[in-house]
Amino acid sequence: MHAEIRRRYSGALMMLCLAAAAPMGGAIAQEASTDPKPAPPRAEGEGPFERLIIRNATVIDGTGGPPRGPIDVVIEGNRIKALFAVDAAAGDMRSSARPQGATKEIDATGMYVLPGFVDLHLHSGDTPKTPEAEYVYKLWMAHGVTAGRGVPYASPAFSESEKGRSARNEITAPRMFTYRLPLDEWEAQFATPEEARAWVRKAAATGIDGLKLNAAPPEIMAALIDEAKKHGLGTTAHLSQPGVAQMNALDAARLGLGTVTHFYGLFEALYDGYDVQPWPPGHNHSDEQHRFAQVARQWNLVHPRGSEAWKALLAEFKSLGVILDPTMTAYLASRDVMARRSSEWHEAYTLPSLWDFYQPSRVNHGSYYFDWTSWDETAWRNFYRVWMDFLNDYKNLGGRVTVSSDAGYIYNTFGFGTISEMELLQEAGFHPLEVIRGATLHGAQALFEPKGRPIEFGVVRPGLLADLVIVPENPVANLKVLYGTGAVRLNDATGVAERVGGIKYTIKDGIIYDARQLLADVARMVQKQKEERGLTRLPGAEFPAARP
Repeated sequence: MHAEIRRRYSGALMMLCLAAAAPMGGAIAQEASTDPKPAPPRAEGEGPFERLIIRNATVIDGTGGPPRGPIDVVIEGNRIKALFAVDAAAGDMRSSARPQGATKEIDATGMYVLPGFVDLHLHSGDTPKTPEAEYVYKLWMAHGVTAGRGVPYASPAFSESEKGRSARNEITAPRMFTYRLPLDEWEAQFATPEEARAWVRKAAATGIDGLKLNAAPPEIMAALIDEAKKHGLGTTAHLSQPGVAQMNALDAARLGLGTVTHFYGLFEALYDGYDVQPWPPGHNHSDEQHRFAQVARQWNLVHPRGSEAWKALLAEFKSLGVILDPTMTAYLASRDVMARRSSEWHEAYTLPSLWDFYQPSRVNHGSYYFDWTSWDETAWRNFYRVWMDFLNDYKNLGGRVTVSSDAGYIYNTFGFGTISEMELLQEAGFHPLEVIRGATLHGAQALFEPKGRPIEFGVVRPGLLADLVIVPENPVANLKVLYGTGAVRLNDATGVAERVGGIKYTIKDGIIYDARQLLADVARMVQKQKEERGLTRLPGAEFPAARP
């Protein structure tokens, strides 16, 4: 979701008038919102170490190659120094002597080492929804997210400040890449191309990494993208429906757009017999249930899979180097709101204030299921099938599809949403190794290519930054083991179902974080807010019974 849709920035403040829906359908209270409280000074993590050795690991390197091991991963300071195969294969000429001299060792026997995950669509939230950034950051880190693109995180001042603190490891947070909205306002309009260029030049001087664009008029979009390239800034676009008739995904790609986020503009570039979406009489786009219900009604308006138009669009995207960043998890409740509302992590890890925001509301962005029906969910399931087919075909053609979550809306809780996105890509037809590549190498490429620099993380490779994830279970066999809640497996020896998995360690810049301890910190924050409200459980999971 675009958290910025109702924001108006002023210096360090980001003001958003929203309502926190009262539990059980009570009254709505208006409250002004600001940036979340900045993260406290880092109190977690060990290192970096002069020489850290992760012993006996099975490595999934992020390139799409198969797991291999056992391997000793040698890290010096904040960089990977070497990968040493413990059991030399026949004909291997390397020395059989294992690396020594560790100042810190991790026994990863039976465990898997992956690159840290890169989530390309992040927001830090705002008060009262997520009053403390620590809550959001620790959920990301506990799920292996070591780098992310804020689109935006929060206000420009907040985002740049937290980005610097994270880079210096003063806080427990992923690496932060900051993208700004033109004029720092979702619906902002430039009067002329030169005005747009002037704003980009001014924004670039603040140290941002890129621009988050809407579907601007063609001459404005061309100016924004061209000027961004001149300053080494990346571009991603949410090609929203009010402007997509004049700027669909293909139009934007031809102007040089780097990443298409969400699905906006994709279906419109494939219309068969239409030039604009055939909106029904009485449609009001400001009514979010109208807006999101009608999105899915595009699924049967496009050229079919395998048609010449379908293949031509894929081929042109590939030739232009476009990256697709779908955020399927952001809309997952649209195809089954009951399942999303009852996700098993909510009780322990979703703040009551965030839970309030999730409830059906005419004011809170993304809480649009005012009267969500089986008709709506059926349309969304059909929509997902077409969307997934397109993503899988693009991947099979060699196009890059990345992983991101856009959490904080529609029952999509931070961290958990990143792993959910990975599962959805597997559902679309991706092999888990292709999913992991999208979450690591391809995500890193999306961040560094606009800068004209090689990746600095995203692959387990000597010379790159030591941003890694250590998991006690095999994610290729089951991506669910990456969730903080793990996966349920029957122990045949005891006859008892057990929870297995969950990331054990997240390593950023050579600093080792106990992922389970980070989750425990989050759980305490959730419990503290419940106690402050006099709650024993999240309210609103059951709604009042209908009157007879």
